Amino acid sequence: MSARLELAGHVATVTIDRPQVMNAIDLATEAELQRIWSALEADDGVRLVVLTGAGERAFCVGADLKNPSVKGLDYWATARPGGFGGIALRETLNVPVIARVNGLALGGGFEMVLGCDIAVACEEASFGLPEALLGRMPLDGGMTLLQRQIPFRQAMGMMFTGQRINAQRALELGLVNEVVPRAGLDAAVGRWSAAILACAPLSLKAIKQVVRQTATLSPAQAQAVRLPALVAALQSQDADEGVLAFQQKRKPQWQGR
Repeated sequence: MSARLELAGHVATVTIDRPQVMNAIDLATEAELQRIWSALEADDGVRLVVLTGAGERAFCVGADLKNPSVKGLDYWATARPGGFGGIALRETLNVPVIARVNGLALGGGFEMVLGCDIAVACEEASFGLPEALLGRMPLDGGMTLLQRQIPFRQAMGMMFTGQRINAQRALELGLVNEVVPRAGLDAAVGRWSAAILACAPLSLKAIKQVVRQTATLSPAQAQAVRLPALVAALQSQDADEGVLAFQQKRKPQWQGR
């Protein structure tokens, strides 16, 4: 398989597994990723997803340009639910997603990082949208996401020049949460995972759904929205369990209901 799904407890790890081409994504890999995301959405036992690339050179360098399947307008017109890799613009996966950035994140690979909620990068990682240098554009989330996540002129500078930024600069711009030596990457992702899993899963789903679906609204409009995940969390047994555990000075036992 060109993409792998591994489940351990409540954590799902999705690995783009084409290290020989720096985890570039072709049509078969795109289809496999779409299948994986749909499966995760249907699995109530999954509370957290970690997305990464195989090997040490690249997280993902975007579309496989050595074996292009379609060109230009045809590519743009082809349906890619959820944006590049099925995750850049995905609105139906409500659990937190951590990008474990183990190397180059370019083009669609960077768009996938932009679609995640948390990003942890090794010191050797770099990020960029080089599409304009190739006569293309970051069609699958780059043009719409980057400008919303970093200052406007920094975003335009990256897209207009195709320049890469290193992990430290990405941290300064707020594109990643933490930068660590490569040897400490798994430990850092583990820390973030443990911190997320310590929280009530329905609360996390509600937070993500509200943040993602009200980002373009005014604060007053957003406050008035009654999204399903928010209502479910407020009515959940876990909401009572959290208060009871606090009163009894113990760790809560989340049931996800």
